[in-house]
Amino acid sequence: MLRLRKQLVEQGLDAGAHTICWHLREHHQHVVSAATVWRILNRHGQIVPAPNKRPRSSYLRFEAELPNQMWQTDFTHYRLPGRRTPGSDVEVLNFLDDHSRYLLASVAAPRVTGALVVEVFRAAIACHGAPTSVLSDNGMVFTTRFAGGRARAKTRNGFETELARLGIEQKNSAPNHPQTCGKVERLHQTQKRWLHAQPDQPTTITALQVLLERFTDEYNTRRPHRSLARRTPAAAYLARPKATPGGLAPAADFRVRRDRVDTSGVVTLRFHGRLHHIGIGRAHARTHVLLLVQDRDIRVVNATTGDLIRELTLDPSRDYQPLRNSPTQQETPNP
Repeated sequence: MLRLRKQLVEQGLDAGAHTICWHLREHHQHVVSAATVWRILNRHGQIVPAPNKRPRSSYLRFEAELPNQMWQTDFTHYRLPGRRTPGSDVEVLNFLDDHSRYLLASVAAPRVTGALVVEVFRAAIACHGAPTSVLSDNGMVFTTRFAGGRARAKTRNGFETELARLGIEQKNSAPNHPQTCGKVERLHQTQKRWLHAQPDQPTTITALQVLLERFTDEYNTRRPHRSLARRTPAAAYLARPKATPGGLAPAADFRVRRDRVDTSGVVTLRFHGRLHHIGIGRAHARTHVLLLVQDRDIRVVNATTGDLIRELTLDPSRDYQPLRNSPTQQETPNP
């Protein structure tokens, strides 16, 4: 337990009692209560008292109801090792899903420009679909509403134009109120702590981008989040239908079923009154999964990590849906 905590801290990851419990359960098959972990950490002097810390019960939380209902975006500064002069920082642009904390895009650049924001935004939409709205601060790369002069303030920049073209609602925080974009601000802290803890420190933007991609995978699929009931962002992002521009209503035939793979590697699903057995594989026996069902199209994902385990189109004429389907029902490899 102490060794696991040391490893997590050295990797720049959260290492509290609840997080340690999650890693023990998911990766070491040991179920221990958070209270027990806390007592052991406290006994060995690993707990740092924080008497002045604001209690969590005092927080006023807001969370979008569905994935893609609202994205948050912002950029932060990061200084590459060896660069000491002021103004030599590079910048990292992030897009984050408000509902699930899923990190949609993370890109490093010498300077974040309006053109880069549009480029990264379009790439994120190509991968994840378009959101209903986007929340940002009042930086000039996001909005010109506080630009000097009335005429200039009425002129849209590239990002505002792109949002209007796609029918996506633009939201901006109040001036000098970063708490409105608190989720992406908190992401920046976690991201920087992880980057600083890496042994292979980047000296170029290209090397930094490689690390950002590693962080994105770690953050989305292998890091439990307290506000998500200790699920990963990927699991939360895949667990519900995505919102779309102009509306929140999911497809009428979309449903989510929670299940656990049995010892023979199978889960069941009832479709039009008939029970079907879906082959998942013995390697996933006893794994808790989510079945995302839209008509006959089915995705099976790990309920904890969000990893895609299987994707298929149900054949209503068959009871058992084997792992090896016809050419029109090819398996989607685990990403």
